[in-house]
Amino acid sequence: MARLLLPGILLCTLGAGSGTSDLEDVLPLAPHKCPSNCICAADVLSCAGRGLESLPAALPATAAELDLSNNALRRLPPGWLAPLSRLRALHLGYNKLDVLGRGVFSNASGLRILDLSSNMLKMLRAHDLDGLEELERLLLFNNRLVHLDLDAFRGLGMLSHLYLGCNKLSSFSFNHLHGLGTAHLRTLDLSSNWLKHFSIPELAALPAFLKNGLYLHNNPLPCDCHLFHLLQRWHQRGLSALCDFAREYTCQAFEVSESRVRFFEHSRVFENCSDAAAPGLELPEEQLHAQVGQSLRLFCNTTVPAARVAWVSPKSELLVAPGSQDGSIVLLADGSLAIGRVQEQHAGIFVCLATGPRLHHNQTLEYNVSVHKPRSEPEAFNTGFTTLLGCIVGLVLVLLYLFAPPCRGCCHCCRRACHNRCWLRAPSPLQELSAQSSVLSTTPPDAPSRKASVHKHVVFLEPGKKGLNGRAQLAVAEDFDLCNPMGLQLKVGSESASSTGSEGLMMT
Repeated sequence: MARLLLPGILLCTLGAGSGTSDLEDVLPLAPHKCPSNCICAADVLSCAGRGLESLPAALPATAAELDLSNNALRRLPPGWLAPLSRLRALHLGYNKLDVLGRGVFSNASGLRILDLSSNMLKMLRAHDLDGLEELERLLLFNNRLVHLDLDAFRGLGMLSHLYLGCNKLSSFSFNHLHGLGTAHLRTLDLSSNWLKHFSIPELAALPAFLKNGLYLHNNPLPCDCHLFHLLQRWHQRGLSALCDFAREYTCQAFEVSESRVRFFEHSRVFENCSDAAAPGLELPEEQLHAQVGQSLRLFCNTTVPAARVAWVSPKSELLVAPGSQDGSIVLLADGSLAIGRVQEQHAGIFVCLATGPRLHHNQTLEYNVSVHKPRSEPEAFNTGFTTLLGCIVGLVLVLLYLFAPPCRGCCHCCRRACHNRCWLRAPSPLQELSAQSSVLSTTPPDAPSRKASVHKHVVFLEPGKKGLNGRAQLAVAEDFDLCNPMGLQLKVGSESASSTGSEGLMMT
């Protein structure tokens, strides 16, 4: 117990005698302590907009993102990132950095994003970016870059987005991209520079996925026929980097900077360009067709055997041995790709990247794979044919009905069928009606409680029959047989006989 109390007593005595500042000198700085004038939030350290002319004295080792933008920093000392082993993003934009120097990023092997935009950098030397093997995004736009060393980006094998716009670059080597590999690169922004001279065959040899992200607009490009045909082909292929900024692509018709014309709007400048110059600049991709479920194999046929072969899928996935992540694509030992069962996700452009010491430069081959679904089985019958046949049959039946006379046997059968369908109805009392009467009553006078019959009454006038006192009788038959109208007998009611009181001739 005494051994535990003695160090505590000595420490309290030292703190009471020398003050708090001396205690801070004795104890090491806590790794999570936030520097003054900065804001710490979990693993984010923000010292932006503090007017700093030098780096903070101590940086917490827990920081994964460090923001030092909008300050007045002029120099970065070598090895200053050694304590920040977890750092993934570093923002140094809007400072006054004019040079980097060797060893500035030597301890930043885990860095993924580096923002050096809006500074005063004039050049990048060969070792300024050493130690950034895992870097994916590098922002260098809006500087004063005039020169790039041929190996300025060597070692940045994982870089996918490089922004060099709004600088003063007058040349750029597309052959080896200043030491940068093309396996992962998807975006290369060279817009708003002073680019005038570059090799057009080097542009044409770039892989399709990099052409899609190559921004060359707002540069004083020459009004060259080869360049015009190349850019026109890219525009027809629908490459997004060109189509999105088509109006910003200009060229100088004369030596004067004011003589810029738009490539795709003022084509009269290129009227004398022969179409024969277009073939050969850019080899078209090979067209391949496959059905869903079939097998497919792609060969990377280079001029000489390549030391290393890699592929890029239509989904921008880098394909190296053994193959894709989902296992549907396999990279074989000879550098070819094998797809066991083709699916719709395999449609698009496959790019082969071949490198080797015997190759003059990195060679790329492109295959445009079109995937089709298998055709469905034909229907058992043709609906159009059956519809036409039904119309013809209906027309024939109509013509037979209109022009073919029915036979006598048919009439006899119809008459017999009509007679069989009729049945006798209960007789109803008759009501005597006068020949001059125009109103027929359906209810007899001696049956006031009987409801009116729902059957139709047929009235016949038979002047040939002998009536009472020569008067013609109207026979109203409620149970008249429609099938045998000739069998109607004239009926005389007792009421009509008794109601006649005159024997003389009555004129009607």
